[in-house]
Amino acid sequence: MSEAAPLILTLQMDAAAFATFDGLRRRHFPEALNHIPAHATLFHHLPGEDAAGVTETVTALARTQSAPDVAVTGVRFTGRGVAYVLESEALSAFRGRIAAAFREHLTAQDRQGWRPHVTVQNKVAPDTARALHAALSQDFRPSHFHAPGVLLWRYLGGPWERVATIAFGDAA
Repeated sequence: MSEAAPLILTLQMDAAAFATFDGLRRRHFPEALNHIPAHATLFHHLPGEDAAGVTETVTALARTQSAPDVAVTGVRFTGRGVAYVLESEALSAFRGRIAAAFREHLTAQDRQGWRPHVTVQNKVAPDTARALHAALSQDFRPSHFHAPGVLLWRYLGGPWERVATIAFGDAA
């Protein structure tokens, strides 16, 4: 893929949360389609032709943001998959600042309302997804995790290539 391939911005999770979500994704996501680790997407398509500029803008905004606490509030059935619902006012506000900075470049998908989540299963038969949703919902307990930063990726038509790891706060 070319340097103009879109950039994707995801939330960096603390090690324990990532291990939990990625383990679930490895167990329940169709193996042939699982090219990327567990993630929570903030933006699906930032301008790939300006990776340095995107990195600089996101880093400047991340410096002004303390590392947020993120609540895991539920399990969502998506029709052909299952996702964990995330909530964080601080993270939503941070995403809003990035959206304002890239307003002219956002796709329709990134302009619509943001519903943060981590997908652990997708592209399966509805009955398979419904069964996993029921099992995960039965054992679900709300929790929280720490988000030390964000990750910038280049989309490569399936797999992603990490471009930058950007910390929140003074470490940015």
